[in-house]
Amino acid sequence: MGKTKKHNFALQPALIDNNFCGTDAGFYLAKAMDNAVSLDQITTIENIKFKTALTIGASEQIVADANCDFSKGGGLSLTNRILEPKRLQVNTEICKSVLLSSWEALQMRAGAWNDTSPRYEDFLVSQIAQAIGNSVENSVWKGADANTGQFEGFTTASTGTFANDATVVTGGTGATFSATNVIAEIGDAVALVPAAVYGKEDLTIYMNYKTYRFYLSAISALGYVNAYNMNGDYVPVFEGVNISVNYGMPDNQLVVAQKSNLFFGTDLISDQTEIRLLDMTALDGSDNMRIIAKFSGGVQHGVGADIVWYK
Repeated sequence: MGKTKKHNFALQPALIDNNFCGTDAGFYLAKAMDNAVSLDQITTIENIKFKTALTIGASEQIVADANCDFSKGGGLSLTNRILEPKRLQVNTEICKSVLLSSWEALQMRAGAWNDTSPRYEDFLVSQIAQAIGNSVENSVWKGADANTGQFEGFTTASTGTFANDATVVTGGTGATFSATNVIAEIGDAVALVPAAVYGKEDLTIYMNYKTYRFYLSAISALGYVNAYNMNGDYVPVFEGVNISVNYGMPDNQLVVAQKSNLFFGTDLISDQTEIRLLDMTALDGSDNMRIIAKFSGGVQHGVGADIVWYK
């Protein structure tokens, strides 16, 4: 019989039977999602089996002058946005020799009794986990449902969640960001933030690392000494608004929004969310490993009028 290895993403104890062997590596989906750094900067909703409705409330003027009668005034209107994660999967086959040299290098780290190196199977799954994380990170911002292995992102042109909401505040001149203009561009984006939102604790400016490097270069040239010591307590901010740096954000774009107004949905902790590794050597004599994973992901925003999309 061939041997398979089961990695339970739900961080639950491994279920070992005659078909599975080896130690549990249940942290791997969590690790994969950790690679999607944007998920730490938005609101994650788990356990979505199919889809969920985000209820958005808007209150009218409900405080009025007092009188002796019951005089109805104002109210609360509710609308819904649907967050429907897309089902995704990994079905791939890798020759064990492809990553063997990298794994062996880890095995030969300093120390005569080095026993901290990962098993080859764990090392292989970690590579798949990283690929999953990178894919999710890119989809969050610029993925397209029509593309294989992606879900619709926030800033995807024409089809993204922002593009399909006319209430999202848009701005920008389409300029290419540089160290000479990035502060002005960020300032223009922040200036578009509605007064009711500016000053909220979780208000965040989202940018990619290319833009962030321009920003660091600009503030360093201006002599802000904290920018020189990135190992200290430097917290990236602009005019009191926190900056979130994400790999998946497009070039020459900024998003200013509350973390609590951007949502990622998944079935991450369900019992079906796992990586399975199938060693084909005992089955067909090949030197291949098959990797199978199934998961889901999708994004949606709440109040469009509270979001600035600058491009």
